[in-house]
Amino acid sequence: MKNRRLALLGAIVASCIDAASGASQSYTWKNVVTGGGGGFVPGIVFNPSEQGLAYARTDIGGAYRLNSDDTWTPLTDFVGNSDWNHWGIDALATDPVDTNRVYLAVGMYTNEWDPNNGAILRSTDKGETWTETALPFKVGGNMPGRGMGERLAVDPNDNRILFFGARSGNGLWKSTDYGATWAKVSSFTWTGTYFQDSSSTYTSAVVGLAWVTFDSTSGQSGSPTPRIFVGVADTGQSVFVSEDAGATWKWVSGEPQYGFLPHKGVLSPSENTLYISYSNGAGPYDGTNGTVHKYDISTATWTDISPTSMADTYYGYGGLTVDLQAPGTLLVATLNSWWPDAIIWRSVDSGATWSPIWEWNGYPNINYYYDYDVSKAPWLEDSTSTAEFPVRVGWMIEALSIDPFDSNHWLYGTGATIYGGHDLTNWDSGNKVTLQSLAVGIEEMAVQALIVPPGGPLLSAVFDEGGFYHSDLDSPPSQKYHTPTFSSTNGLDYAGNKPSNIVRSGSSASGTDPTVALSSNFGSTWSANYAASSSTGTGSVAFSADADTVLLMSSTQGALRSQYQSTFTAVSSLPSGAVIASDKSDNAYFYGGAGGAIYVSSNTGSSFTKTATLGTSSSVNAIRAHPSIAGDIWATTDTGLWHSTDHGATFTRVSSAVTAGWSFGLGAPSSSSSYAVLYGFFTIDGVTGLFKTEDRGVNWAVISDAENGFGAASANVVNADPETYGLVFVGTNGRGIFYGEPAGALPTATATATATATSTGTTLTSTTRTSTSTATATSTATQTTTTTSTRTTTTATTTTSTTAPTATAAPYGQCGGSGYTGPTVCPSGWTCTYANEFYSQS
Repeated sequence: MKNRRLALLGAIVASCIDAASGASQSYTWKNVVTGGGGGFVPGIVFNPSEQGLAYARTDIGGAYRLNSDDTWTPLTDFVGNSDWNHWGIDALATDPVDTNRVYLAVGMYTNEWDPNNGAILRSTDKGETWTETALPFKVGGNMPGRGMGERLAVDPNDNRILFFGARSGNGLWKSTDYGATWAKVSSFTWTGTYFQDSSSTYTSAVVGLAWVTFDSTSGQSGSPTPRIFVGVADTGQSVFVSEDAGATWKWVSGEPQYGFLPHKGVLSPSENTLYISYSNGAGPYDGTNGTVHKYDISTATWTDISPTSMADTYYGYGGLTVDLQAPGTLLVATLNSWWPDAIIWRSVDSGATWSPIWEWNGYPNINYYYDYDVSKAPWLEDSTSTAEFPVRVGWMIEALSIDPFDSNHWLYGTGATIYGGHDLTNWDSGNKVTLQSLAVGIEEMAVQALIVPPGGPLLSAVFDEGGFYHSDLDSPPSQKYHTPTFSSTNGLDYAGNKPSNIVRSGSSASGTDPTVALSSNFGSTWSANYAASSSTGTGSVAFSADADTVLLMSSTQGALRSQYQSTFTAVSSLPSGAVIASDKSDNAYFYGGAGGAIYVSSNTGSSFTKTATLGTSSSVNAIRAHPSIAGDIWATTDTGLWHSTDHGATFTRVSSAVTAGWSFGLGAPSSSSSYAVLYGFFTIDGVTGLFKTEDRGVNWAVISDAENGFGAASANVVNADPETYGLVFVGTNGRGIFYGEPAGALPTATATATATATSTGTTLTSTTRTSTSTATATSTATQTTTTTSTRTTTTATTTTSTTAPTATAAPYGQCGGSGYTGPTVCPSGWTCTYANEFYSQS
C-alpha cells in the first residue's frame, strides 16, 4: 500500500482461541485517520471547575475526552458484541465537584431495533475505566431528540446526587450514591407526550424528558441543591421546577405556549437567569419554527429574546451556551437551517440584540463574518462543488459550548464534525472569527465496505460521507469520492485481474447522477457508469476479474447485471438480497449466497445455479474469493465458516468450533506459508470476536481485546492487505475504520489439529462449549444493581481441546474455569492465574 505509515501503539495482548495449540499473538490497533469525525455530535460538555476538561458524545460512536492540543481521546472502544448498544450516548455529565468523575447514559434505540435496556456508565478517572449500572428501560442515543439535553446532571453542591431524564414515559430518575443505584422520582409526573409521527416504531417513540439543570446559586456546598429545572419534550407545559431538591415539582408559570419543545436549558449563574432554546420539532432533522426565551429566576419573568421573529423563521433553535467569564454573553444556533447554511448568533447584552455569523446583503450576496479552516479534514469542503452557497457552518447544531475558562475558545457539533476555534471574541470587535474543524481523534463513520486492491490503497464505503481513498492511513484524505458524488456509498469491489479497476454503488448526492461509478486508477478519479440511472437502487457490487461485468444487488430491484457498460438488466435466478462476490481470477464466475445456500454463475452473471446447501445454515453472511486462486471461495453463515476449492460446487465446513461468522477478509500469507491469512468476526467455542487463522482454520487466534471490542460483530466489515502480512482493517458501525498489525511473532504451536470436514448438503451435528459471561444485573422499577466493565487491558482466552485435564496447557492458554475440561497444568515457569469463575489462564 502506498505511503503507509504504520507507527505502532503500545503492545496490546490478544487472547487466543486455538483449535489445538495455546498460542497467542499481540496486535496493535489504531484508527485510520479522516480527521473530521464524519457523524452527528449531539453533545459537548465542559467541566465548569477544571480548565481544559471537556467531553463529547456521539449518537452511534461512543464518547470522547478533549486533549490540550484540540484532539480527542475515545473513551468507549471497549464496547463489543455483547454490549454494542453502549456506543449510543444519550446523555453525558461531568462532575463539577470531583472532576475525575464522569457519567454516560448509554443505549442505542428504544424500539425493537435494540433488544437491550440501557445503562449508566460511571467513571472516577475521567473515562479511563467504567463501572456500569443497568437500567430497567431502554435508552435512545440514536433516537429522535438525541440532541436535546443534557438529560443527565450532577448536583453541583452535593455531587453524590444525580438526576436522569428518561425517554418513553419512564420519567425522572435520581441517584444519591454517585450513580451506583437509581430510583424513580414519583413526584415528577410529567413524562412527555411528543413523538415525531406514527409512520414507524422509530418515529413514534415518545421522546420524554429533554434536560435537567441545577440552579447552583440556590444552595450551598455539601447540601442538595434546592432549585432544579427539568425540560420535557411536550408541546404544552414543558419546563418544570423544584424548590426543595426534587421532593415536589411544579410547572414554571408563564412559560410561553407556542407548541414548541425546549431543547436546551442553560443557567447563567451571575444573571440568575435560565436561557432556553425551543423548536417545534425534536430534531435533529425536523423543526420549522422556534424561539429563544430567558427566564429571570428572581422575578419569575419570561422574555422572548429570539434573534428572528416567529413570522420570519424557517428553522428551530437548538444549540445554546453562555459565557461564564462574561455574564450576558451567549450564543444560539439554528438546529436545522438547511439552506443556505446554518446560522449562529451572538449576543453580549443578554439577548437584547444579536449579531449573526453571516447575513444576506441583498440576495444572492452574503456577508461572511468568519474564515474557514478545514486543514485537519480538507474533505469537509467539497473542492468540486458548484453549489451557489457552500455549506460551512453546518447543520443539526445541538451541541454548542463556550469554554468556561476561556472566552475565546468555543466548540460546536454538527451532523458531520466538530467546529470551533480560539478567537471567539473577535466577533465583538468586528473582526472575523475562524471556524476550524476540531474533530481530530473522533472517527464516527458507519462503514459499509472496505477493499484493498493489490497494488492500490485502502478504499472505504461509508454512510453520509460517501467514502475515501486512503493513501496514508495516518493522515486525512484530501477529498471524498467525486464525479459522481454519493451521499452514501453502499458497495465497492475491484477486478481481480485488473485491480486498478474499481466499481462503487451509492446514493446520488445530486439526485440526478447514476448510482454506479467506475474508476480505472484505484479510485483516485471516477466517472459515472450510465448503465445505471439515478433511480437504480443501490447496494453491494461485484466486479468480474477482467473488469467487463458488474453485478449489483439493488436494494429495490434485486440482482442486476451490466456487461461492457450496457444497461443493467435483472438476474432472476439469484435471490434478491443475496450476498455477492466475484472470482478474483476467473472472469466467468460470480457467487451468491442466500438462505443458507450458494448460487454460482459461470457465464459472467447472466444466470445462477444453486450448487450447495451449507449444512443447517439459514443465512449466508459473506462470501470472499481468494485474491489469486481461481475457484477458491470462502463463506460465512449463521452456523460457521465454509470453504470451496471447486468454484463453489461443493463446500467443506471449517472446524465445528466455529459456530457463526460474519464479515471477513483474506490477507497476505506469513513467511512460513503460501496461503492467505483469514481474518474475520466469528463465534468460536462460544466466544465472539475478531479472529485470524494462518492455516485455513486449523488454529485460531482472537485479535480483538479488552481495549478494542469493535461493537456489533454483525455490523462490521473486515478486509486485509493482500501484500502486507498481518495488516487487517475493520470498518465499524459508528467508530470509523481501524487498522491493526501484529506486535509480536506468533509462538510455535505445540500441537496440531484437523479442521472438521463436512460435505455440503449434509445436516450438521456438533457439540460446542459456550463460555458463560457475567450475569446481567437485574433491577426493579425503582432501583438497579451494578456490574463492572473496564478499559484496562486484560487477557481472556478459550481453548478447544481434547487433551486430558492433567495435560500441560500452552503458554497463554486456558488452564481452568467452571465447565472447563482442558489441560490444567501450566508449562514450566507459568502460573495458572484466576480471572473469574469461568476462566483462568497460563
